[in-house]
Amino acid sequence: MSTPADIAAVVVSYRSASTLDACLHRLRIADGVAQIRVVDNGSDDGTLEIARQHAVADPRVRFIANPDNPGFAVACNQGAADTDAPWLAFVNPDLQVERDSLVRLRAHALAHGGPCLLGADLYGEDGVHDGAARRRDPDFAAMLRNPAAAAKLDVAADPERVLQPVDAVSGALMLVPRELFGRIGGFDEGYRLHAEDLDLCRRARRAGALVAVANDVAVLHVRGVSSRSRPLFVEWHKHRGLWRYFSRFEAPRRGLAVRAAVFAAIWVHFAAKLPGMWPRR
Repeated sequence: MSTPADIAAVVVSYRSASTLDACLHRLRIADGVAQIRVVDNGSDDGTLEIARQHAVADPRVRFIANPDNPGFAVACNQGAADTDAPWLAFVNPDLQVERDSLVRLRAHALAHGGPCLLGADLYGEDGVHDGAARRRDPDFAAMLRNPAAAAKLDVAADPERVLQPVDAVSGALMLVPRELFGRIGGFDEGYRLHAEDLDLCRRARRAGALVAVANDVAVLHVRGVSSRSRPLFVEWHKHRGLWRYFSRFEAPRRGLAVRAAVFAAIWVHFAAKLPGMWPRR
């Protein structure tokens, strides 16, 4: 039996020339892919030329060139809106899916039988598994009591479960039914980058969906390619995203003192990272 092509792959790029060609090549030969959208956030390194070459070679590929960088969440929503396939796969440009990665995720979702948002077991070029593939929700009040312990969100893989429920999966690779994505309003565009995947997963769970990692679907993730050129920008928006996440989900049930302490802790942590971001001779 042939594999139905009903998955729209959305790739958000920013200065991703070093990995985008391999990412798109793998998506084009992947089973089940009906549409591929590359949404570029103002790259200046040849990323758009790579996207153009793939679009010329394959009618399933189209690209949207944003003149500036409106953020990861905005671009994901743009790509999703430009497709109509019933399944959405959000794929980082530094991700290299196997031919059957997406259809195996889809098979898990269909077997579950209800709304779900699924991620995969991600690993780096060094073979080390990415802790961001399985995470719990941040507990900011706990972070105030024990910052080192509470800041670690990673959840260990459960070898006994093929489909492992977790609070959140990595935004580097997510498969979600279009119906669920639309029902919860897509990505929150108030985030610029970082924490928007935590937010989406939490809202999916609130809507009654399963959020889980397919432990039998392993995918290579060459991490941090886009962020290496602008570390200060990335760290600023990472901390800003954490404050937005806290404000949306935890602040309403916390007192003024806790809210003030969390705000201070987030930005003190940002300030502490600044010295390591200055160029060294």
